[in-house]
Amino acid sequence: MSFDEKEVEQITEIKKTQVELLVPIEQYLAAGVHIGTSVCTKGMRPFIYRIRPDGLYVLDVRKIDERLRIASRMIASYPLEKVVAVSVRQYGFTPVLKFAQYTKSKAITGRITPGILTNPHLEHYIEPELIIVTDPRADQQIINEALKAGVPIVAFSDTDNRTEGIDLIIPANNKGRKSLALLYWLLAREVSREAGLIPRDKDLPEPPSAFETKLGVQG
Repeated sequence: MSFDEKEVEQITEIKKTQVELLVPIEQYLAAGVHIGTSVCTKGMRPFIYRIRPDGLYVLDVRKIDERLRIASRMIASYPLEKVVAVSVRQYGFTPVLKFAQYTKSKAITGRITPGILTNPHLEHYIEPELIIVTDPRADQQIINEALKAGVPIVAFSDTDNRTEGIDLIIPANNKGRKSLALLYWLLAREVSREAGLIPRDKDLPEPPSAFETKLGVQG
């Protein structure tokens, strides 16, 4: 994959400062984790690197990497069986299912049952200690219920997402298949390392591509 002039500048800048990222910056950029939208909310402004000529906001890869590390430590500090990763949108289905598989947590994909966190009389009622959401807009219902239930929220947030009520923002392109695959692969790997599920110098058995939702996959 070729990079534009500004991306090449960012690659050079990071390599000169010898900042150690979780994966090479080229891998981040190739997956498009940094590509935002043409809208930027107030809460996402601190994570912006630049604005492209076409009007798209670009996220700072270093801040994405930093927040992935922080989120991993935070998630691993909870009982993993009480952590729930959520995605209403299709492109997040495989990433959250794979994340749950490797971290021994739980996943919810597709439609959210109203009252799942707030109505103990429901058959599918759950009491998680931490929620991870893929897209604060699409996953707003689970966010609202988590806020009512007092459950902390970690969220992958794009430039156009509102961040009110989110306890920990991971700035990211949360709309692209390849972006979500790499992000959840990294989160799963780092949580697994922090929780002692795999050695700190080992990767997951599968590559990031295994976390990618294929076209036509239904939830």
